Amino acid sequence: MEQLKFTFDDGGHKSDCERNSRRDAAALQVHPVLMESKATSASLMRAVVQEETLERAWKAVRQNRGGPGVDGMNVDLFESWWSKNRQRIVDELLAGTYQPQPVKRCEIPKAKAGVRVLGIPTVLDRVVQHAIVQVLTPIFDPGFCEHSFGFRPGRSAHGAVLAARKFAADGFRWVVDVDLKAFFDQVNHDVLMGRLAKRVADRDLLRLIRRFLRAGMLDGGVVGPRTAGTPQGGPLSPLLSNVLLDEWDKELERRGHRFVRYADDCNIYVRSERAGKRVLDSCRRFLAKRLRLEINEEKSAVARPSTRTFLGFSMTAHRDPKLRLGPDSLVRVKNRLREILRRTRGRSLPAIVFELNQYLRGWFGYFRLIETPSVLKELQSWIQRKLRCYRIKQLGRASRLFWELKRLGLPAKELVWLLSTSRGPWRLSRNSQVHQGFGPRYWASLGLFNLPASWRSFRSTT
Repeated sequence: MEQLKFTFDDGGHKSDCERNSRRDAAALQVHPVLMESKATSASLMRAVVQEETLERAWKAVRQNRGGPGVDGMNVDLFESWWSKNRQRIVDELLAGTYQPQPVKRCEIPKAKAGVRVLGIPTVLDRVVQHAIVQVLTPIFDPGFCEHSFGFRPGRSAHGAVLAARKFAADGFRWVVDVDLKAFFDQVNHDVLMGRLAKRVADRDLLRLIRRFLRAGMLDGGVVGPRTAGTPQGGPLSPLLSNVLLDEWDKELERRGHRFVRYADDCNIYVRSERAGKRVLDSCRRFLAKRLRLEINEEKSAVARPSTRTFLGFSMTAHRDPKLRLGPDSLVRVKNRLREILRRTRGRSLPAIVFELNQYLRGWFGYFRLIETPSVLKELQSWIQRKLRCYRIKQLGRASRLFWELKRLGLPAKELVWLLSTSRGPWRLSRNSQVHQGFGPRYWASLGLFNLPASWRSFRSTT
């Protein structure tokens, strides 16, 4: 799953696509064939098949790794195949005979309930899609609205969150939280292709993009047709989503709204609840009429920013709001940590700490913007208690715990009670002597990632 590996923010797929966008930003150069006229050039396909374009595309796919598509070919096998068949693929692209293969269906659980359906293209199709993105991004991205942050070079979820906080701090204390219903499954192909055709005159490239849109999905050995939607999982989908939703951005901008959009999540900031309801109704009508999209009525609402979550973050209710961890984000991180710290895993303590650190560094890298560090202190304390439970479970008998704590320097006379206790690991982990023995110093000696200390270090440098 090249574009949609596990991430730490809401939605799962956003942060990884965002990293790809930042990494590819330096590679997005305007090709010579685009210099004449970005909007009307009829030879964009030549730019797609240029050697340096395909080489950058293959490099991006190789770095992202990801699983195989319906053909079963992974990145390692593809490398030798690509060197032998590259020219044939280039000829097919130029001749307009290239046919994308169906995507492979893959399901990942959503944060609350249900699953998100991904469509995983083959490695070859991912390379071709990356090449198309390199050519189209310099054409479309400069014209996108400044309030759009998702999947764009040089922009990130952090930028979106900071912009949202600024609007709330400026006195726009009501938010119209708009969530599009099954957006990536409901994109109308004709509407999208119409938006693309306004800037792209190369019929061969437009035809190839439509073929990618209409490529079926393999599910249970049967390929189902696709008449709508742009499958999540391919490198092309994020750019196409921005192309389609840019008209909505421009309409909101024309009306003078303060808003932030990241992919299909859009927050519009207004001064009153009445104004928010009016804006939500107008968005509902505009999206249905112009873009043929529906609003998810269950997830959309007009509310105070402090009661909503945007990209995993929420805000406090202060006049000058502070960013805080969204409630759902705290539940998700604890659920993931419970999996890592499950007492029956049978792994050594250093191995558990190593795995834990890998996850915590990535999680903190995303949520380091929060301005309420108390939640990090509580989370760190909870992690250490779970680790104490894990260590107690490893030791097995209470007598072993007695000798382990004695080895750590605790007086034997204070530990005698352990030799006859019947308490379980969770109750023992709260005991003062056990806490003293397996305290912060003990975990620091094992190299456990310290969330509060990392937050203080980050704040001191910003």
